[in-house]
Amino acid sequence: MHKILSFYEFNTFDFLDVKENQKILLANCKELGIKGTIILSEEGINGTVSGNEQSIDKLSLLLSSLGYKANIKISFSESDAFKRLKVKIQSEIVTFDGLGKFASNTGDFIDPKDWDNFINNDDVQLVDVRNFYETVIGKFPNSIDPKTETFTDFKEFIDSELGNLKDKKIAMYCTGGIRCEKASSYMKDIGFKEVFQLRGGIINYLNSLDKKNGSWEGECFVFDERVSLDYGSEEGTFDLCHGCRNPIDDDDKKSIYYEEGVSCPNCINIRSDEQNEKSRQRQAQIVFANKRKNL
Repeated sequence: MHKILSFYEFNTFDFLDVKENQKILLANCKELGIKGTIILSEEGINGTVSGNEQSIDKLSLLLSSLGYKANIKISFSESDAFKRLKVKIQSEIVTFDGLGKFASNTGDFIDPKDWDNFINNDDVQLVDVRNFYETVIGKFPNSIDPKTETFTDFKEFIDSELGNLKDKKIAMYCTGGIRCEKASSYMKDIGFKEVFQLRGGIINYLNSLDKKNGSWEGECFVFDERVSLDYGSEEGTFDLCHGCRNPIDDDDKKSIYYEEGVSCPNCINIRSDEQNEKSRQRQAQIVFANKRKNL
């Protein structure tokens, strides 16, 4: 069983400390056999990693000793959620405006147990902060879908589509909470009066409520090998198209446009023959490597 640790924290760190922390975390994660991605910045830390339970517990203690008081979420998986380890430094721990502006004036948090009652109020407008390929497999009912391709597009969506809602209560949600913190800080800076966000994001909600009592519909897309999660962080039913990186279900796999490791109905008309051929060669290498493992 693999223990998966998701965490983030917005805070102010000196760049020299960030560089030193990168070295420490990289060395320790390698020694502990931990895989996943950790992003460090002067504005904080953001990461999702997996390993055995003892290794992940040691990493949690290390993060605390380095001064990170991160918002931590735990889940488990039968298989490894990541193939490799990355510990990198960026200007932002989640890219929003490219300026590295710290999220210091964030929205008010709503706990999962209070979330459904809050969003059902008539004076609350619910907004999904995720991208279109995430929203298509699951969401809270009656939420505005920004239909963005990347999180950086959400800033333009705020400016162009939400400007007339500055005096309304806005409730936002995303996978783990980090995008909502960045977006809500920007929104409050430009004059939104009342901005709220789901504490710990969808993952925290799915871990806090059971299916019969929750309002979440569908599954939650995650950026690792599990692809999607259901209530209780149970692995979902979706796979990933390795051509376009979009989630696909059993119906997609039955399509004449689906080719394992190459394409799916979502990308058949947007990928070139050259791209498809490269994907076929990659898929052939994967199949060959798996056969050798089983010999």
